[in-house]
Amino acid sequence: MANDPYKTLGVAKDASQSEIKKAYRKLAKALHPDLNPGDSAKEAQFQAVAAAHDIIGDPDKRKRFDAGEIDASGQESPHREYYRDHAQADPHRRYESGAGYADFEDLSSVFSDLFGARTRQDSHGFAARGADLRYHLQIDFMDAALGAKRAVPLPDGSRIDLTIPAGVRDGQTLRLRGKGQPGSGGGPSGDAYVELGVAAHPVFLRDGNDINVELPITFDEAILGAKIEVPTLSGKVSVSIPKGASSGQRLRIKGKGVAPDKGPAGDQFIRLKIVTPAAPDAEMEAIAKRWRDHVTEDPRAKLWRDI
Repeated sequence: MANDPYKTLGVAKDASQSEIKKAYRKLAKALHPDLNPGDSAKEAQFQAVAAAHDIIGDPDKRKRFDAGEIDASGQESPHREYYRDHAQADPHRRYESGAGYADFEDLSSVFSDLFGARTRQDSHGFAARGADLRYHLQIDFMDAALGAKRAVPLPDGSRIDLTIPAGVRDGQTLRLRGKGQPGSGGGPSGDAYVELGVAAHPVFLRDGNDINVELPITFDEAILGAKIEVPTLSGKVSVSIPKGASSGQRLRIKGKGVAPDKGPAGDQFIRLKIVTPAAPDAEMEAIAKRWRDHVTEDPRAKLWRDI
């Protein structure tokens, strides 16, 4: 018997869906097998958390669970309703009709009422669709930007291969048809939903499909101009720094942002940042003094005019 999903996620029974999602994401990130390799206890906890979220993270399943229609594993709960409780039976011919087994069609509608739209009649009886499963997968920034193939651990210890399309975003959910729990009575399997968490990158900052990069340059490169290699998602690119560049100035590299599977690629924007030595030597200080005596322009003049 599966544990109470509310207790597993550590939320109250009247918790909102957003509170449930927040609790799930927090636990999933802490317990994910990729972050705890070889820790079977945490992997088991991760599987329990995923199963709990599959139930109460889905408003429809949560409603059915709260009503006792399904248990904590997503299986249909036993019902005490029988055909004789619904059939208009003749007291002398208890379950028969003038057409022999023709009233079996009524029995089908009864089961449809009990089990919902996921139940169907086939030549062997009744078949129910398997429960959907939900997982959280933490991926690298570059995998999200460029696309990748990753394995997702399943509760039974197996793994399924997941193709991550280029351009996915943090919090996006991918659907894997037929990768959920198996159906009963020959019914179809449910689906698996994988919510992606995208890690931050130390250099690239994503804005939609655009990429922002802060580029440190030296004092002389800013004054004289230069050609500098800049990192992009697809490798190094040579960029010309114009003469007289200032900190905060932005340069654009067209088409070097995220290129999603569908839609145009974004651009990469470079924000210049002039960096001076932490301990300037005597010669640099002398140059600065001469510069101070030479320059008459006040870079803060506009600042005071606008106040």
